[in-house]
Parts: sequence; structure tokens; C-alpha cells
Amino acid sequence: AMPAFRQVGEKQLPQEVVFMAWSPKRDLIALANRAGEVLLHRLANFQRVWSLPPNENTGKEVTALAWRPDGKILAFGLADTKRIILCDVEKPESLHSFSVDLSITYMHWMEVTEESSVLTSFYNAEDESNLLLPKLPALPKNYSTTAKIFSEEKSDEIMKLLGDVRLNALILGGSSGFIEIYAYGMFKIATVTGVAGSCRGLCLSSDLKSLSVITEIRDSSDSEAEITYFQASKELNILLSSYLPEVTRMARKFTHISTLLQYIKLSLTCMCEAWEEILMQMDSRLTKFVQEKNTTTSVQDEFMQLLLWGKASLELQALLMNQLTVKGLKKLGQSIESSYSSIQKLVISHLQSGSEALLYHLSELKGMALWKQKYESLGLDASGIEEAITAVGSFILKANELLQVIDSSMKNFKAFFRWLYVAMLRMSEDHVLPELNKMTQKDITFVADFLTEHFNEAPELYNRKGKYFNVERVGQYLKDEDDDLVSPPNTEGNQWFNFLKNSTHLKESPLLFPYYPEKSLHFVKRQMEGVIDQCLQKPADVIGKSVHQAVCMSLYKISQSEDSTPQLFKLPFLWNDKTSNIHYVLFTILENSVSKIHILRRHTDTSRSVSNGILAVEFGNILNNSMSENSDSRCYSCLDAHFYDDETVTVVLKENVEQEGKERVLAQLPLSSVYTDEDPDRKFIWDSTERLDERSGEIPTRTVFLENQWRVLENMKAQYVSVNGIRKVSCVLSSNLRHVRVFEMDVEDDGEVEEEEEEETT
Repeated sequence: AMPAFRQVGEKQLPQEVVFMAWSPKRDLIALANRAGEVLLHRLANFQRVWSLPPNENTGKEVTALAWRPDGKILAFGLADTKRIILCDVEKPESLHSFSVDLSITYMHWMEVTEESSVLTSFYNAEDESNLLLPKLPALPKNYSTTAKIFSEEKSDEIMKLLGDVRLNALILGGSSGFIEIYAYGMFKIATVTGVAGSCRGLCLSSDLKSLSVITEIRDSSDSEAEITYFQASKELNILLSSYLPEVTRMARKFTHISTLLQYIKLSLTCMCEAWEEILMQMDSRLTKFVQEKNTTTSVQDEFMQLLLWGKASLELQALLMNQLTVKGLKKLGQSIESSYSSIQKLVISHLQSGSEALLYHLSELKGMALWKQKYESLGLDASGIEEAITAVGSFILKANELLQVIDSSMKNFKAFFRWLYVAMLRMSEDHVLPELNKMTQKDITFVADFLTEHFNEAPELYNRKGKYFNVERVGQYLKDEDDDLVSPPNTEGNQWFNFLKNSTHLKESPLLFPYYPEKSLHFVKRQMEGVIDQCLQKPADVIGKSVHQAVCMSLYKISQSEDSTPQLFKLPFLWNDKTSNIHYVLFTILENSVSKIHILRRHTDTSRSVSNGILAVEFGNILNNSMSENSDSRCYSCLDAHFYDDETVTVVLKENVEQEGKERVLAQLPLSSVYTDEDPDRKFIWDSTERLDERSGEIPTRTVFLENQWRVLENMKAQYVSVNGIRKVSCVLSSNLRHVRVFEMDVEDDGEVEEEEEEETT
């Protein structure tokens, strides 16, 4: 007979894999390895699509992976930096990241399928902001920051972060009872308290009514850890489920806001890059000139002399003609002008439209907060949002101020270059075009301004870039430091400014955005982010407090000796059956040296129980080597098990018979063959004060004979499996964590399937 499941790829990997997760929508599998890399592989031949090496900022120790339900974003958690990174599936770059308080041990990202008329109408009305707000201009790709992140065709990929409007939730579990729920993977809607131990598995029912958690509780004295199951019940998760439309709407707003903040941050980084470009040009061309000067007069004086008397000292002349050259000057002028104008463009099109969109969403949020009966109980607070709006206003003011500074700098720049160009043409006794020769008094003032401003010796700047040549006027705005501006804008004689100063009432007015004349653009941006973050924190605490545990049961103990295997693979495994609202837990208990798989079924509504709440499964003889009747039928240990879909569990088995070449088997276990209602009397009454493994002998056991849904894994010490029932694929990993095989699970034709079903019913 043909072996079931078709093998489509096999690889020996250089690093030990510590985690695998199949994409929900495409035949892609994400892996994390011991070195801290995150890799994406295709199903076909297990071909590598990309890899994201560990780096200082993000971290080196990946401890959890999860895909967004639409498969466009991969999230992973890092233990060493306690950060969560959201990464684009198309390119190995972080689109968004945030920090958490404790290191993450488990992640689960699910879609909320709950339907209601209110929600549907909200999902359909999502585009309202698109009608009112102009489309955000795509970020320019010619900067290294953005080039890394965005692929060629479209750079509005930052909008990918928003994803689908349907609510999805990323649930993070970590050490010492840390559990947080993030709507759309970005906005924290709940911090759950009251669970003990470090999280080993999590699962939230798709209507958000019930949360199941498996934790590992370890006493300091005890070398063994206890695995415990918690379930937080429906009655107590009231806020999330009963205010679902409100929570969704609020979360969506916050997701828009986070995306915009990320957009503004990237625009600013591009501006800084354009600025570095200017400094490098200036430094390379002019610094040499200043360093090689021997005379005592300052550069500024030498240029002033040239400006006033039209005659340059021999030294200046030699340097200008030999080092800078007419051609070089032209080039320098052009490159600086283009950098300036690209900074200007970024301010006008990106920063301004980004912050206007921010204002729009924050104002909508404030409107929600004022609708107290709906949103007050969720912890949305109007005064906090008011502060955020003010902070965005200040940021817009600062951006406008930068525009004016650039304007005046550019005027002086152009005048200086034009004047120097003419002067150099004269020195080389070239023909000077008459229109270049005209120089008005105004132009001369511009040049003089430029010289005093840019060539003044500023010893305190010597250790910075642009040392002999002071171009701080614009640069100071782009510095990411808390220092005040070196040369703040001159507000003397500004009538509006004086009017505000003398008017006591207007000073306090909520209608006027505060203005920080001494601060840089970066400083104001950071302040804005801080205030907005403050706003985002509140609802999570309020909603989290409404979640309480209803059930807590201790399953079994594990010894520490097992701990060489990575945390991420070990059972228990949690699954939520959406259609019938049941949580399943898969785990193994060792009994007479056979590792038996146990299935725990619980209804998401804790007040209702499910028959056969817990069962053990043993596998009858598959390989038929010893056909004699008296052979012990329990000859397989279960190494790993995962839900393939709502009806099937995929398992990796190992022969227990002491013999050469113990075979490993990959098999599909249909739940229908486990949950048959043959003997309702054998109910297992479980007193939750005892640990389950202490009474494992009394748990009803089903013996299952697999028909043709299995395959021997030759020449492979298979140990772990990761499956995806939607795409019908599985990936088996060996016990040394380096050998991988991928299978397509569903390859029979229809005839066989019907026979199989008949066999099951018989």
C-alpha cells in the first residue's frame, strides 16, 4: 500500500530549531533557532525564503512565534530584550515593536469570529477615515532605513500593520503569571492577573468569553515543576465579550494611532539621513581646507575679506582653486540643495499629513470617551486624550518652525554658493556671465549672514560632525537628545509672541497648543509618544481586572532533567474548537514506561461540562510485526501531539518494544474513534485537590487501531511535529532539532475516504 502523507521536502539544518509555526494562509513555515535567527521556509523542498539574523536592538533569544490570522505578519517574542517584534512576511524587517514587562514564553494569535449587527456595521464603515483624510504619501525608498523595510513596488507597507478590520487578538503569556491580550497585535486591551506560574500554553475562545492557560509552577526548593490548567470563565470575562463592539472600535482607533506614530518615526529617520548626507558633503570638501590653514586669521575673516575687497589671500586662493575647484563647488551646491529640499518635502508631505491624521483619530477617540455609558467602563478617559491632542499640536508647530528655519538657511546657502562661484571664476580668469555678476545689497547681506553663522569657530562643536563648519541651524532640530537647541529661533519683535506673553488669559487657553522654543523636533516627538502611550495604558488595566479564574486543576509533575529540550515544543498543547465551544488540552503521562497521550475536554462555559471530560489513548499494534494475540497491545509511546483540525490530532509515536531500529511513526488520530459513547458508566470523577498523574490508573483508556492514516518515518529520530490543517501540511523535527521533514497530509482520493468512514462506524 502507498504510505499515507506525501513527503515534499527534507533538510538538515545548521542550527538547532527551537520553534516552528506554519502560516495560516500560505505554505510557509517560520522557524526560530538557537542562534536567535528567525527563518521563513517554503513547503516545497523546504526552500528558504528569508532569514532575519539576531541584532542588538531587537534581541537574540527567540522564545515564541505567532502568525497574524491573515498570514501577513509574523510576531515573535524575545526573552533577552523583553520585546515583541511584528515582522512583515514579504521582507525580514520589523514593522512595529513594543516592550513587555516580563519575558514571554508563549504566544497565540487568534481571530474573533463573534458576529453581531453592530460589529458588522462597524466593519463595513471602517473606510470613513479614508474618505475624510488624504492618503498618506508613501515613504521614500532611497534611504537605508526604509529600503530595508519596504519592497520595491510599494512603500505604503507601513499600512500593512493595520491589517484586516476584523478583530484579532495576540495573547502573550510569560513568566510569573504574566498574561496580556493585544488587539490587532498592537493595542493592549487586557492585563490578566491571578494566574500563577510561567505560561506553557494559552488559548482564547473565539468569542472572547473563555481563556484557558497552562502554566508551570515551580517551587524554589522543589526540583520538579507542576503543570497546572487554569480556565477563566465566561461570567467573569464580562467586559471583553459584552462590550465587544466598543472594544473593537477603540482598539481599531489605537491601531491606527500606533501605525501613524510608526510612520512619523520613519519619516523622521529619513530626514536625519538626508541631514547626515549634507554634513558628510560639507565635511569632506571644506574640513580639509580649514585643517591645512597655516595663517592666524580665521576662515571667516578670509572669506569676509574676499567678500568686501574682492581679493583673496594667496592661501585661500590656492585652496579654493586646487582643493575645492569650480566643478567641485557646483556639485557641492547641488547636493546640498537637494538634501535640503528633500528634508523640506518630508516635513510638508509626511510629517504634516501623518500628524493631521493623528489629530483626526485622537479627536474621534475623545468623542468616544465622552460617550460615557459605552466607553467609561472600559477605562477610556477624555482628559488624557485631550493631553495627547495637545502634544500632537505642539509637534505640528515644531515641524512648521523647522520649515521656516530651512527656508532661511537655504536662502543664505544659495547666495553664498553663487557668490563663491563667481569669485572662483574670476580667479581662474574665466568669462563670467553678466547675469551672475549682478549682486544686490540683499545678496551681500545673505552671504555675510551665512559666513557669520556657519564659519564661526565653535570649539564646543569640534567633536561633532560638521566641526569647522557650523551647520547646526537645521541639524539641531533632528538631534535625538534632551539638550536644548544650540541656537533657538529668534522670537524678538514677533508681535504674536509678545501678545501671548502679556495676555494672562491666553497663556492658559486649551485652544492654543503649547510651544517649546528651546526644544528639538525629536524631543517634542518623544514627548508626544509618551503622552499617547499613557492614554493607551488605561483600558488594559480596567479590562484585565474583570477576568478571574473559574477553574484551576493540577495535571502532573515534570522533572527538571527533561529541560534540555526547548520549552517551546513540549506538550501540553491547547486547542479551541470554535464550532462547539470546547477547549482541548493534550498532554502525556508516563505510566509503566509508556508515555500515554491524554485528552482533556472542557466546555468554554465553565458551568457546563462535557461528557468524557478526560480520556487516555493508547495505540494498538500498527506495524504488525508480532501478530500473536498475546503480544502487549500498548507498544507505542506518544512523543508529540498537535491538533490538526477540529476532528483530528496528529501524533508522533515511538515503538516501545526493546529491539533494534525502533521505528518512529507519524499518524493521524481521528477524535471520532476516541469519543465513542460505548460505556458512559466509566466516568472518571476527578477531585480537583489531587494531581491527575497520581490517579492516572483510573482514567478511562481507549485503544485505537489506526487504519491507513499513518506512516513510518524511516532513518529519522522524529520527536516533534508542527501541523496546519488549513493548508493540510505537517513538519516533523528530529530529536537533535536539526533534521526536518515536511509532508502533505491529505493525498488520498475520495474513494478511500468513504471506506475509511465506514470502517470507523463499524
